Amino acid sequence: MTLELRAVSIALGPRVLIPPFDLTVAPGETVTLMGPSGGGKSSLLAYLTGHLPPALAGSGRVSLGGGDITARPAHRRGLGILFQDDLLFPHLSVGGNLLFGLSRSLAGRAARRAAVEAALSEIELPGGFDRDVATLSGGQRARVALLRAMLAQPRALLLDEPFGRLDVPLRARMRELVWRMAAKIPVLLVTHDVADVPPNGFVVEPCIT
Repeated sequence: MTLELRAVSIALGPRVLIPPFDLTVAPGETVTLMGPSGGGKSSLLAYLTGHLPPALAGSGRVSLGGGDITARPAHRRGLGILFQDDLLFPHLSVGGNLLFGLSRSLAGRAARRAAVEAALSEIELPGGFDRDVATLSGGQRARVALLRAMLAQPRALLLDEPFGRLDVPLRARMRELVWRMAAKIPVLLVTHDVADVPPNGFVVEPCIT
């Protein structure tokens, strides 16, 4: 399931933030976009997911697995995204947050809860289904946010500086967890830190103005 960008560009009025460029991310591969702050990297991810703010203009073709997803509604693009902020829902428990992300292909309340509880054990939060998200540490919140994204079974994963607010030890653990959980799908990472680039990844610096 390859992620492909063809002649994709981002503009703010007459100012071109990212001139048209092509990019291919193969399954199991991580491509990292690096460049100056305010250069349009996060806006590029917003374009890919279908959430580009009205003030910005995006153009170009985005395909996944050979199918054009450029004009599809955001929820039908098959893309998962993880941000610097965890964006957990404060009014839902840990389990509620994860059930929100869990693929609808799994039916039945008991089966869905069992799947979430098993997944919580994988991120070292066994028994955390009913916990209030306010009781979680920063590292735990980051892990839950990642798990929520992956439970949706995305066909590709976008990462918008997801490690930026973690301290050094937590950052290293989160990197390892992300690369393990997303090992079989295309990953597109935006970061300022070259240490975030995984061993099998490479860096692309589009001509950002």
